[in-house]
Amino acid sequence: MSPKTSKLIILDRDGVINEDRDDYVKSRDEWIPIPNSLDAIALLSQAGYVLTIATNQSGIARGLYSLSELHAMHQKMIDLLKPLGGRIDGIFFCPHVDEDLCECRKPKSGLMQEIAKRYLKDRANLDLPLKNISIVGDSLRDLVAGTKLGASPHLVLTGKGHKVKDAELPEGTKTHADLMAFTKYILSTS
Repeated sequence: MSPKTSKLIILDRDGVINEDRDDYVKSRDEWIPIPNSLDAIALLSQAGYVLTIATNQSGIARGLYSLSELHAMHQKMIDLLKPLGGRIDGIFFCPHVDEDLCECRKPKSGLMQEIAKRYLKDRANLDLPLKNISIVGDSLRDLVAGTKLGASPHLVLTGKGHKVKDAELPEGTKTHADLMAFTKYILSTS
């Protein structure tokens, strides 16, 4: 069963939900939530939103961590969300580097297409399947990947967000201090 399209939200991971690192988040211990990010996800979950993650994880191709370590990081996130009443409905990741020329590495839209196929099967508009869907990221590549398919871009100033806030952002980009500020905005406008 597909959710109401306006109830789907796509989140980037590093720099949006958890602290980002220049040397990559490589282990469960290095995966540290940004203050209030898990509470924000819990609020969205409790309001009936379907929450997905679309994340580039080139550390796998670079040999910095394994697929099982990536799953351990995600399990930590899920375990921390559970007592708060929050959940992530789907996690989509690209394990490649830019040189692999894959279709799933953001800013390409392969991950977004996979999310649309899974959660928006009955969308009439196949050219812009993410129309009216919010995508939240801290980098230009996060936002571009979703806006190619019609998503509404939301930049958070955590992670790398403060570095790109003055860049040429996709048209209609809304800027928020963090994931909690985005959550309050979405809940106040829905």
